[in-house]
Amino acid sequence: MAKQEKLKVKLLSYTVNPEQNIVAAIRQCYAAIGAKELKEKTNKETRERLIKQVIASGHTSTLEHASFTFAVEGISRVTEIQLIRHRIGCSYSIQSGRYVKRNEASYVIPPAILNSDKNVLKKVKKHFENAQKLYSELIDLGIKAEDARYCQPQALKTKMVVTMDARALLHFLTLRCCRRAQWEIQLLANEMLKLVKKKAPILFENTGPSCVSQGICFEGDMSCGLWKTIKGAELKKRIKENE
Repeated sequence: MAKQEKLKVKLLSYTVNPEQNIVAAIRQCYAAIGAKELKEKTNKETRERLIKQVIASGHTSTLEHASFTFAVEGISRVTEIQLIRHRIGCSYSIQSGRYVKRNEASYVIPPAILNSDKNVLKKVKKHFENAQKLYSELIDLGIKAEDARYCQPQALKTKMVVTMDARALLHFLTLRCCRRAQWEIQLLANEMLKLVKKKAPILFENTGPSCVSQGICFEGDMSCGLWKTIKGAELKKRIKENE
């Protein structure tokens, strides 16, 4: 029977005093004294004002001076592919299918399938079992794991380490916390947000989909409608017609 395990996200490490680092970088652009002294002398009220100011202005390069590293387990290959499309300011180390033999395999089953007809769910689980059985047979025949893995479904779970600087992370969360994002990467993004909010509450105070963070929904006719519940939020299209 294919194993079912939940997504696990842990914050492995992060920049010490991330918000102080960012504000020291912001102030350094306009100060004669050094960043170390700026970091020590900046109070909480100033930190809050400056961080909110750079986010609102869009001049967010200074946010790159803080980073966060996550351990992610139980993510499917489907979502791994979506995740690694985020490249700027992001680094990934992924469990290798070439060198790690899968004596047992775990698979992600979408809620839509889990909650569907029992016979359909049974067929899906059987499909996974057959795929794992074929994989194991190929390994026993001396086929290398790097070739046997071609028979594995995209639902196969993997493990990875993800590092993003704060600027890249904010961008990622804006896109992937949106209800229009696929359910698994949306779940991952929300778990990551919970963790970093504890370490940098000012920086991530209003983080979420663009309707929350910017007061704008860019999804047009495909909008989930959440923006309607947010005071002052509006609906826009990213690209105007005939452009």
